[in-house]
Amino acid sequence: MSKYWSDLAASLVPYVPGEQPKDQTYVKLNTNENPYPPSPRVLEAIRNAADGDLRLYPDPTCSELAEKAASYYGVQPNQVFVGNGSDEILAFAFAAFFSPSNRPILFPDITYSFYKVYASLYRIPYKTVPLDEEFGIPLHAFDEPNGGIVLPNPNAPTARYIETELFRGVLEWNSDVVVILDEAYIDFGGKSAIELAAEFPNLLVVHTLSKSRSLAGLRVGVAIGHPDLIEGLNRVKNSFNSYTIDRLALAGAVAAFDDQAYFEETTRKVVATRERTTSRLRELGFRVIDSSANFVFATHPGHAASRLFQELKQRGVLVRYFNQPRIDNYLRISIGTDEEMDTFLKVLEEVLSLEGGSAES
Repeated sequence: MSKYWSDLAASLVPYVPGEQPKDQTYVKLNTNENPYPPSPRVLEAIRNAADGDLRLYPDPTCSELAEKAASYYGVQPNQVFVGNGSDEILAFAFAAFFSPSNRPILFPDITYSFYKVYASLYRIPYKTVPLDEEFGIPLHAFDEPNGGIVLPNPNAPTARYIETELFRGVLEWNSDVVVILDEAYIDFGGKSAIELAAEFPNLLVVHTLSKSRSLAGLRVGVAIGHPDLIEGLNRVKNSFNSYTIDRLALAGAVAAFDDQAYFEETTRKVVATRERTTSRLRELGFRVIDSSANFVFATHPGHAASRLFQELKQRGVLVRYFNQPRIDNYLRISIGTDEEMDTFLKVLEEVLSLEGGSAES
């Protein structure tokens, strides 16, 4: 710990992303990336944008992309905010809508760990709401005084989904604070709550192009909400960096929204592979939570998840292990191509057999 750090920097416990080892080639199923490349139209748009205009700053309002996203989601452009991935949008939202002097904000105890990081960064008090025994989010527990709410749908790392209409009560109970719905994985098995934004001015829905549109390396996200919320996000953004999205990312993101057929095809493939993988894991004795995301969350009663994680890694397969209470015997397994999942399952069966368990149900 450096003597030059501020008290804030010294107090932070940063987010730890999934590992990206370089020591060998892995079947990489640990960071929920899309196994399929971006649309060819995206790559063409980026190549075309890589010209002499890169000497110029990009559009700080991201107007073309905001208009494209607004058309796609059926809202007005002034209801759309564009950010450098959904993580940046969430960071701006914590600063724009939650206050250190207010009541604690609420979010689930088992969820995306960046929520705690942002709360600590901005010194926002928070309270975690325990998931139920089946890892469901008990929405009734969010009916208490608070300074704001953050809810993921589907949740990560559990992959569980909540029907959109069930959020209506949360929005009504908490009409005086902002409710953020983080829908990073919604395209893999759920219905977005964006339609509720027209009815509830306190709702902000956050999406990313990293997952279902195969653009994790481009870093683009969008938020949809009442114009007052969008203005709040812009006030924070423009107090930090007016040019968060570069010209190449803007061009690629617009093209991604244009190629609906490719988006639907690759999403369908991921879902089909997810269901096939889930079935085989259950045959191997795993308990797998029903998933609406591009990953599955699984545990085996006869094999420690920590041990399985290490054995898989030694054999060239990366999955995600969280050494946290209640989920320390689960693995989060991103869905790859059919070939990648076949390799994963084959290696997993070998590991189960070597550990003295059965590779059959």
